Amino acid sequence: MAEYILQLQCADQSGIIHAVASGLLDCQANIVEQAQFSDPDLTQFCLRTRFETDMQDIEAVEAAINAHVQRFNPRLQLRHSNDHRKVLILVSKFDHCLEDLLYHYSIGDLPIDIATIVSNHEDCRASAEAHAIPFIYLPVTPETKNDQEQKIIELVAEHNIDYVVLARYMQILSANICQQLSGQIVNIHHSFLPGFVGAKPYHQAYERGVKMIGATSHFVTPDLDEGPIIDQDIQRVGHSQTVDNLVSIGRDVERRVLTRTVGLLAEDRVFLVGRRTVIFA
Repeated sequence: MAEYILQLQCADQSGIIHAVASGLLDCQANIVEQAQFSDPDLTQFCLRTRFETDMQDIEAVEAAINAHVQRFNPRLQLRHSNDHRKVLILVSKFDHCLEDLLYHYSIGDLPIDIATIVSNHEDCRASAEAHAIPFIYLPVTPETKNDQEQKIIELVAEHNIDYVVLARYMQILSANICQQLSGQIVNIHHSFLPGFVGAKPYHQAYERGVKMIGATSHFVTPDLDEGPIIDQDIQRVGHSQTVDNLVSIGRDVERRVLTRTVGLLAEDRVFLVGRRTVIFA
């Protein structure tokens, strides 16, 4: 049997689940997993369904579902569950997030295809080559920033990339690339947003004597560190810990949050709803 994952999002109204179920019934499908949510503020309905059927033709399956749901004018995505999302990773010098992604990718925990790793430094080349993943060195200066970002956009198109993952990529992306790849770029921020935004959040946290630190993954928008939040985590800390201690603890939180985020995206569990996200974990 073929297994599919369906994502559906539309204005909330009555009859949507009945329509989806009718389409699946036409396919003689068996629902393996389902979750839905109605956002009360934006009146948006989100649904994720994983199902199996004898029908191998994905276009026929989509047509059968569309015949029942098209009146709701939904945003609908359907794919075979074993067709992995394609990812491009951007990284600079810090490799802890990249290494964690590569480890979970190599043992099969992350159902993704990493098309290439792009960096403005050479430091992570060996990590990419150890996993037989193409490494592309694209240095960036204020004078070459536009050209460098255009090459990234071209790589996204060339490899049919679903998501660009910033694994501690220490460059601020321009409004142009954020807009062209809206909803596709994901960042890990070394702070529990919103709060302590910008440079050296651990130093700010230390100066304020915080009792917990965290990390936040979010979609990238032209507004720095203001994109819709996907996932967060924290670690309690004490007054005796130094800035270096906080940085070390923070690295562990960052890698956990980013790897978990990529896993959510890989399984189509993330929905963008205005400035927020709906996560079917």
